[in-house]
Amino acid sequence: MFARVLIANRGEIACRVIATCRRLGVATVAVYSDADADALHVRLADEARRLGPPAARDSYLHIDRVIQAARAGGAQAIHPGYGFLSENPEFAERVAAAGLVFIGPSVAAMRAMSSKATARELMLRAGVPVLPGYQGERQDGEFLAAQAERVGYPVLIKPVAGGGGKGMRMVADPRQFAATLAACQREAQGAFGDARVLLERYLDAPRHVEVQVFGDAGGQVVHLFERDCSAQRRHQKVLEEAPAPHLSAAQRAGLTHAACEAARAVGYTGAGTVEFLLDAAGEHYFIEMNTRIQVEHVVTEMVTGVDLVEWQLRVAGGEPLPLPQRAIRESGHAIEARLYAEQPEAGFLPSGGRVRRFELPAAGSALRVETGVRAGDVVGIDYDPLLAKLIVHAGTREQAVAALQAALAQVRITGVGHNLHFLRRLAASVALREGRIDTAYIERELPVLIASAGEPGQPEGTLPDAVLAAAALWTLAREGTALAEAAPSAESPWSRADGWRLNATGSRILRFEPGGAAGAGREGPRREGAGQEGPGREVRVEYGRAHIWLRIGERAGAASLLPVGADEFAVRFGDATHHVTVLAEAEELWIDLGVDQYRLRRQDPLRIGAAAQGGQSSLAAPMPGRIIALLVNAGEAVAKGRPLLIMEAMKMEHTLCAPADGRIRAFHAPVGAQVQEGALLIDFEPQA
Repeated sequence: MFARVLIANRGEIACRVIATCRRLGVATVAVYSDADADALHVRLADEARRLGPPAARDSYLHIDRVIQAARAGGAQAIHPGYGFLSENPEFAERVAAAGLVFIGPSVAAMRAMSSKATARELMLRAGVPVLPGYQGERQDGEFLAAQAERVGYPVLIKPVAGGGGKGMRMVADPRQFAATLAACQREAQGAFGDARVLLERYLDAPRHVEVQVFGDAGGQVVHLFERDCSAQRRHQKVLEEAPAPHLSAAQRAGLTHAACEAARAVGYTGAGTVEFLLDAAGEHYFIEMNTRIQVEHVVTEMVTGVDLVEWQLRVAGGEPLPLPQRAIRESGHAIEARLYAEQPEAGFLPSGGRVRRFELPAAGSALRVETGVRAGDVVGIDYDPLLAKLIVHAGTREQAVAALQAALAQVRITGVGHNLHFLRRLAASVALREGRIDTAYIERELPVLIASAGEPGQPEGTLPDAVLAAAALWTLAREGTALAEAAPSAESPWSRADGWRLNATGSRILRFEPGGAAGAGREGPRREGAGQEGPGREVRVEYGRAHIWLRIGERAGAASLLPVGADEFAVRFGDATHHVTVLAEAEELWIDLGVDQYRLRRQDPLRIGAAAQGGQSSLAAPMPGRIIALLVNAGEAVAKGRPLLIMEAMKMEHTLCAPADGRIRAFHAPVGAQVQEGALLIDFEPQA
């Protein structure tokens, strides 16, 4: 066993590796960029070394600085985690040349599998099924378009290097192939330093099932069963579970056998994952092998009782696999949910900013919580926006789904957009309960998964009466506390918060509007200039002798807000009672009602007037990022939906489009500029 290991990563995976090293008595050296100087993984490690500025290319991707940090910290080995340099054969080669041990597969195996094109060729020779496609060296656009015609539309364009779904594009219309290819190549070059792509036949709504494999230097290869990762958005996973539902014994045997054959074909050592697509008939096709630990490795650990990071350390240190295949057993069911700082309502755009509140359920034997984020941390634009992972384990799949719902119900997040309420809806869906999710499910059902529950008779997007009642009552209670503290004399009527008036019945009007950077009603900001959610809603408050009465639209009745727990209340309005959570941040309230969260604020007439004068004359950055392309010219007339510019944030591209027919007056950010969320990017003149 190594005495000291450097972890060439950040966030929750760095914290995860530190936990196993600490249990085994292995000292750890963390590395960090300037953006992560106060990060959790830096505090948990025995020692930490600075790499450089926030940009990944100047810190976590800078091979020389990582190796220098390992030497300076006295490390014997480097654990790469996932992402960054974890699948870079040049890095593994440089680590070995420096006299250190790379905790991962051999350089030869990495080179073979780091190129999806080479991997396809190897699998074909090994007899592992692959989808029809093209994986050759010729990369000019005209030739690739001809190959796409041969493969047959719809076709999937995939970067040869890298993983995580980045740069992957589906093309259904041959007329869109050239533009889509250019976007894929551009994103692949930026993310992996390699613009090459391959083509594959696109399967409509397949399942995504992967097999965890492990090999040692003695040639032993085992599998630790499969995981279903079909719940995906933008080709990136959201939920994973083990074992995969609805697999026959024959299908499971075929998958695990093919995965082990794939690993043997390259003499694989260490932890790896072989990924397959399953078509409607249940036939499996190899898509890629990840030569590293996976984000979702924890569900495998929960059902097998194996610490995969410990196995990595032992195998890299020259030990044989701790268990033979016959001794590896599976027990119960595990599901993992990934909490991201992102905006599901805006196409899952990443959301940056300071995490004001971040509360997760207590971990235990049936629940693991893995995170590298704390309240007060800043989610920046340079790294993946993963906040945390919740992993539940139970005796049956039905119990695991229920445990996941319970765990998600205990999470509290404010300060950044997030996918918590999207996850709650997904966990409560019939499709998940029945194990019928395919890779297209989220895209197909997105309107339902992000829709507000609302109330009968109210249009989509409006604030429900229960939310408005809670906001009004919470505001009144907070004002009462402030008045009592400012004028504590019980004799003074000015210290009363019960609507007292001389010779009159007390009443007042509170107006609330959707909150967020640009008036978003639920969970996160929207693009400026994309239209409004509609006017705020009015709550009329009338103070009776024994009750507060509220009038909201056509409804009226006695109302009260009864504490249930920390930030949890029962709001009674008329003959209905709802359980809500109310979190306050600056001028906004974040109110949970069922699986939905609403952001709202007291309406400011001055702000309304300013907004009305401003009109829809500009487009702002929907998130922090870097401008990588301007797609039209200043002064040009554009049609609604025309792409105007491309931003890069958190390793992905995002296109800003014209909200209406109009003209581009001016661009305010040149190519290469770093911009903050809300920064003015385009002066846009709508067509009269």
